[in-house]
Amino acid sequence: MADGRLFIGTKMYSSWSLRGWLAVHLAGLDVEEVMIPLAGGSTPAVKQATPSGTVPYLEHRGARVWESLAILEYCAELAPRLWPEDRAARAWARSIASEMHAGFRALRQNMPMTILNTRPGEGATPEAMADIARIDAIWQAALEASGGPFLFGQEMGGADVMYAPVVCRFLTWRPAVSAAAQGYMQAVRAHPLMQRWYAEAAQEPVEWRLPQYEAPTK
Repeated sequence: MADGRLFIGTKMYSSWSLRGWLAVHLAGLDVEEVMIPLAGGSTPAVKQATPSGTVPYLEHRGARVWESLAILEYCAELAPRLWPEDRAARAWARSIASEMHAGFRALRQNMPMTILNTRPGEGATPEAMADIARIDAIWQAALEASGGPFLFGQEMGGADVMYAPVVCRFLTWRPAVSAAAQGYMQAVRAHPLMQRWYAEAAQEPVEWRLPQYEAPTK
């Protein structure tokens, strides 16, 4: 019997769900996955199932945790390897994770997560491109210091969890980024958990597709 439940939204679209899901699986938590198809905007089933009316939401051994960053920190209590061992590097990783959690609104609005589509060149507003430039700089600095292939070394960690949906967005919308960023995106996309997420997204019923996030007919 599982130790709890993880409530998530549609894998095709739910960037925040991906963060919680990655954290839980990287930490090795044994939880039942509860999928709630998103309806676009407010989803009544999510509001009924979770304290904040949002996904992801984790119930684990008596703990109730919502918000992706809080779920990540909870998982890191059980699996400290999710953050770097070095104090300064750990502070750096937490800082860029928090920056992702709180910022980059223009990127979110103009290049939503729709992982099975490819829409190169679209959504490239000046504001979105400014967000992308900042993210590229964050990645380059961390990769240069750690040696990669992930932001803080050889293994996917908490900072990568927070930026994984950005990788998904970049793979869909194909903005111009540095060679270092491209290499990082390849490493994230090739991770077994990301391969699994993409494969399971592809298996979701077509009825769960939301027209506003789907590529136009070419």
